[in-house]
Amino acid sequence: MALKAPLPESEAKDPGKVDPLREAMHWLLHWWQDAVHDIDHVAVINKVHGESYLTGRYVFMTCMSAGIAILGLLLSSPAVVIGAMLLSPLMGPILGAGFALAIGDVRWLRECSVALLVGIIVAILFCAVIVLISPLDTVTEEIAARTRPNLFDLGVALFSALAGAYAMIKGREGTIVGVAIATALMPPLAVVGFGLATGNGVILGGSLLLFFTNLMTIALTAAIMARLNGFRSALSAQQTLVQSIIAIVVFVVLAVPLGLSLQQVAWESNAIRRANSVVASAFSEKARVSQLDIDYVSEPIALKATVLTPDLEPKASETVERLLTQELGVPISVAINQYRVGTDDQDVQNAELAAAKLQAQSVERDRRIASMVDTLALVAGVSGDDVFVDQAKKRIVAKAKPLPGATMASYYALEQRMSKRDPEWTFIVEPPALALPRVSLSDGALAENDANYALALWAIKRVDSPVAVTGSEDDANIVLERLRKDGVEAVYNGSSNAGDSRVNVIWLAPGTVAPRPES
Repeated sequence: MALKAPLPESEAKDPGKVDPLREAMHWLLHWWQDAVHDIDHVAVINKVHGESYLTGRYVFMTCMSAGIAILGLLLSSPAVVIGAMLLSPLMGPILGAGFALAIGDVRWLRECSVALLVGIIVAILFCAVIVLISPLDTVTEEIAARTRPNLFDLGVALFSALAGAYAMIKGREGTIVGVAIATALMPPLAVVGFGLATGNGVILGGSLLLFFTNLMTIALTAAIMARLNGFRSALSAQQTLVQSIIAIVVFVVLAVPLGLSLQQVAWESNAIRRANSVVASAFSEKARVSQLDIDYVSEPIALKATVLTPDLEPKASETVERLLTQELGVPISVAINQYRVGTDDQDVQNAELAAAKLQAQSVERDRRIASMVDTLALVAGVSGDDVFVDQAKKRIVAKAKPLPGATMASYYALEQRMSKRDPEWTFIVEPPALALPRVSLSDGALAENDANYALALWAIKRVDSPVAVTGSEDDANIVLERLRKDGVEAVYNGSSNAGDSRVNVIWLAPGTVAPRPES
């Protein structure tokens, strides 16, 4: 219902002197006061109370939301991540904390804080466990998107909190589903769990800052909205003032690092715009920049571009690298792939299709390598960062950690299994220096295809440590001669029991001096 607020007496006598702005503000003030009177404050408080406590349902839904969120992030599926947002129950205790602040209910605030803390810990640990048992632990686009919060994220949380608090106060809490999507409380927590499980401090810190931003913004904004809507406070005027000052300080403290992050985003946006312009200027007007990518994390910053041009420019990469380094003030490495095309549209379109195919092949190759690295890291018991990839020689090397119950044969089997997966690549598993198998001789000779000798030889070539041979002198010399033939230098290190035809190959400490075999 539209309300017509009475005008001041001086203006009522002379309508010609009415100030439209003042009239609008006067009407808005009366409209707000009437709207506040229409609110059933007790019912709203009871409703918020019911959604802000620690219950079994709350913990269960937190786990389910966290599980869906981390799987969606690992699969880089926005639809699955949205599903996790819809289930997240964390909005309840956060709004409850805001209303508790507004009315000065310390006990309620403490209960909301406990529920929120338990929910946060449960979500992070649940996600970390899923990442640890999952064969996937690469940083996807969905994960990376939640590791660099900026001032815009603070704005999103602010507007979402306003909408959420308003919806709860006006009895239209169904729209909180949309608010949960916008503020994205659960996905940042899932990324925190990912960072914890993978030991990635950058990811953990960035996602934790994003969640903390949303958390504090929603709680404080809900408290302010509750105050404006007439929820009475048991605090004194002085306590209320202190509370308001604390809220302002928190917003400022959050805004400073987020503002710096936004500044970095703005710089990167300007950098890619300038890079596109500089690359285009290095070629003729008929050339076209088909693709341009910048890796801001590498040192120096790496720029890769694809240009379709009728005339190849042999010095283009050097020219662009020099100009961009001068313009942006930071070292930049430039690599430009040039494709010669004709001047008509058909040639350009064909070249773009060819470039797109090459790019698709490159992306598929990178995904294939990432998958192989993840699998090898998993079987070797290490992280993906500990796996070395040599694309030129098509080699992937992992230094395995000691695994419970694993023998030298176990690591050899792991390497063979990976080699069968992709014969085009060479997989090398460097095992820990476990005990080597005993080598047996028959009739004073070593069998050509002896399995124990083959396993020992494989391990010796994988582990960077000197070895020695023990056993009877004659048998040991046979094994030593065979090792030298296979490119391994070893030493004789004493005899074993008489009549024992088995020879032991043992590890020596790096730098150990052992007696040379007798001639």
